[in-house]
Amino acid sequence: MNAAALLAHYARIAEAPDAVARLRRFVLDLAVRGKLVPQETEDEPASVLLQQVKQEWARLLKAGAVREPTNAVQVRREDSISEVPEHWRWARLIEIAKPAYGFAFSSARFNSERRGMPLIRIRDIASMDTEAYFDGNFESEYIVKTGDYLVGMDGDFNLRRWRGPDALLNQRVMRINGWRCGITSEYVRLPLQFVLDHLHGLTSQTTVKHLSAKQVNGIEIPLPPLAEQHRIVAKVDELMALCDRLEAARTAREATRDRLAAASLARLNTPDLETFPADVRFALDALPALTTRPDQIKQLRQTTLNLAVRGKLVPQDAGDGGWANTADLGQPVEGRLAMPLPLSWRWVSVADVASARLGKMLDAAKNQGAPVPYLGNTNVHWFDIRTADLKTIPLSEEEVEEYRLRAGDVLICEGGHGIGRAAVWPGGDEVVVFQKALHRVRPNAELDSNYFSYCCFVYFDSGIMQTYFTGVGIPHFTGRALAKLSFPLPPLAEQHRIVAKVNALMALCDQLEASLTTASTTRARLLEATLRQALQPAEETLLEAAQ
Repeated sequence: MNAAALLAHYARIAEAPDAVARLRRFVLDLAVRGKLVPQETEDEPASVLLQQVKQEWARLLKAGAVREPTNAVQVRREDSISEVPEHWRWARLIEIAKPAYGFAFSSARFNSERRGMPLIRIRDIASMDTEAYFDGNFESEYIVKTGDYLVGMDGDFNLRRWRGPDALLNQRVMRINGWRCGITSEYVRLPLQFVLDHLHGLTSQTTVKHLSAKQVNGIEIPLPPLAEQHRIVAKVDELMALCDRLEAARTAREATRDRLAAASLARLNTPDLETFPADVRFALDALPALTTRPDQIKQLRQTTLNLAVRGKLVPQDAGDGGWANTADLGQPVEGRLAMPLPLSWRWVSVADVASARLGKMLDAAKNQGAPVPYLGNTNVHWFDIRTADLKTIPLSEEEVEEYRLRAGDVLICEGGHGIGRAAVWPGGDEVVVFQKALHRVRPNAELDSNYFSYCCFVYFDSGIMQTYFTGVGIPHFTGRALAKLSFPLPPLAEQHRIVAKVNALMALCDQLEASLTTASTTRARLLEATLRQALQPAEETLLEAAQ
């Protein structure tokens, strides 16, 4: 194994989101292929162990303790685990252990009051307790003891060691115990999970995967000498403990980064007028170090918009004009942001600065005229209108003029999934109308469309917009409620500056996201290449270098 490259590059690849998980898989891959620990010539050969296994199986057959299965689905060895050492041997799972299958206990005797015996269902195999108990009669052959291995036979085929109290084995759960000839169960679980994963992959086209007894009967396990089994288990335990520490360190590192990012953004969301410019500079300078995940970029976008509609993103300019609001100190008022209004700003309702209406009802029996493409609520997302494959509606010329969209119209989803989402129609050569699931807000000369869309987002994100919704099951944002929506309005010139600043900061967020994607791809490729190289024997690496 060429581990030097892995260690040399680990500082870079450790930031990959799945680095530790891949490292765990890498360790297990080495273990089941005989590349994790050195082979010792003093070990009793695996051929001797296999002979003992065969002799014990023959003895059990003769005694009637086991039966040779008449049906088995053979799993090709090289398909599940390839390139095992030549001195290892293969044995069937049924020869080295005792797989057993659960019983269909009557659900009428299930209870959650902990009466009777714990009942292990598939959902419980990774737990130390069960959700259900069974208080009826049962046979002792269905008792699971602490330390027995369990496999869910539907779903993911995960192998787990039971660490709870004595319990009952329910249907579609397999128990494995009764290990023979001194074989180490802690070793067998390693290649067995690889085989189970292979069988799981064979049923990739089905909705729910099922493991059958026929497949279990055909499972073969690669066996190293007993002494080597113990060395493998010890090394795996050691390296998994190291992975645990690496994972804990990564979690702590991400938590620290989250706290720093949250603290920086919090200072911007509740700014001190004297330190705000310095706080902004610090946040922008620290962004590359503080933002390593998409969710952190999302927080930055939210903070930017929150500052925009609170008058904290760009400076006010006395030359913009505006209104005197000395009495507004930001006391909470139902239905609007709790914020001290800048002196040149004012509170307005949608009805004060725009006209709003719902779109055309879709009615195949009544709609007549030439087909015209239309937008529905599925086309409108936050700050994005998706126009691929628009449907059409037949409309008269008068209706087209009534419902057509103009550049700068703001579309807001009226109900259902996506209620409240808003985006600005960019315009274009094609005539497009909108249907009744959308509001069209057409601003007057006092309102910038993009600024209003920011207000919609902040109101929705803060939960204020939801106070305007009606309906219990399916909420609706009625035209009457929209007309009353109260939001802060700066002078038009300041709105334009706000929009320009938001565009610049959103472009920065786009760049950060792109750099995250690039860095993540680079780390993933480096991780893959490093693990592949580490799997190669040293002599292969030297040969490749010479070539």
